[in-house]
Amino acid sequence: MEKPRILLVENIHSVAKESLEAEGFDVDLISHAPAEAELITLLKNYNVIGIRSKTEITPEVLKHNPQLALIGCFCIGTNQVSLASARLAGVPVFNAPHSNTRSVAELVIAEMIALSRQLGDRNTQAHQGRWVKSADGSREVRGKTLGIVGYGHIGSQVSVLAEALGLHVIFYDVVKKLPLGNARVKPTLEALLEDSDFVTLHVPENSETRGLVGKAQFDRMRMGSFLINASRGTVVVIDDLVNAIQEKRIAGCALDVFPDEPASNKDKFTSPLQNLPNVILTPHIAGSTEEAQEAIGREVAESFRRYLKIGSSAGAVNFPNVDLSIRKGTSRILNVHRNEPGVLGEINGIISQAGANIEGQFLATDEHIGYIVMDVAATQAQALAEKINKLSRSIRTRVVS
Repeated sequence: MEKPRILLVENIHSVAKESLEAEGFDVDLISHAPAEAELITLLKNYNVIGIRSKTEITPEVLKHNPQLALIGCFCIGTNQVSLASARLAGVPVFNAPHSNTRSVAELVIAEMIALSRQLGDRNTQAHQGRWVKSADGSREVRGKTLGIVGYGHIGSQVSVLAEALGLHVIFYDVVKKLPLGNARVKPTLEALLEDSDFVTLHVPENSETRGLVGKAQFDRMRMGSFLINASRGTVVVIDDLVNAIQEKRIAGCALDVFPDEPASNKDKFTSPLQNLPNVILTPHIAGSTEEAQEAIGREVAESFRRYLKIGSSAGAVNFPNVDLSIRKGTSRILNVHRNEPGVLGEINGIISQAGANIEGQFLATDEHIGYIVMDVAATQAQALAEKINKLSRSIRTRVVS
């Protein structure tokens, strides 16, 4: 990668392109989410790709593009990438876990108030010329209980904002978390559901969270309570949610994510939840504010810059994290290899045979791969890297100056 070429898809904020071009990289930006076949062809001309939530980096994409060296998810989630396949190919994956936290939290608070006041229905009725002035079923959120499922970056932000509005906050998480403010932890999901007037979901997509909220959980929720999901579409069983609303088990819901979502703004969206009372449906926009998208663009672009220019993998979600300051007057060899006994000895043997001096070295491993960063004399780096790359257990090797 003498001069890496970068492809940014799904209309990633232009600040990312501008930042990377300012560092001397060639960057192309397209607006849509390429399907697998198109992506396999597109990537032939690139070493780096930046995606959002719709583009999937599958094992097939990686298999047909061995030159791909870096992936960036310009969003929070990384479930659209085959992380295991990327790891084994020596390709780190970066994301932006913090940049849109506030945007999502604010939308959740807005939707909670909108559901409690039936604003979606009242707005639609007014546009239709119907004047429905009534207090029936319209309530304040102050004094109510908000249950947060998943108390991570977003869940904890929602917690702080909700308390400022006068709500009681309870939360449940599979990992022990320190409560903020007066929030109280619940020992089980069921205990949280039974005690909440509003339930908001902030969990990742994995085998444990798919179908997390279905009929059994709706039966545990308070009569007249509300559900908000701005996490992942597969977390809620949609048919069970429809039944819970039709049976008036819950008084409404707000969903920003769905099991099946259109690939672009040109495609039609359909859902069994359409036209049900007090149901707010938004097109996956919780983190889509101008502030958040710009911050995400800057954050992931900076991760790109640091990995491409100095080999820093700090923040990669599928890769050993290494962050070593580069030494003046040296070049840096970066090597990804299978994590097997004796690899470091082989690499150091090559260095020793060449009579080279290691100015700095750092090795980090996980159960599958190792990532080694070495600073050596600039005049020797390229020849050493070529020899290291020929080792049977090397995955990829490159040099940065």
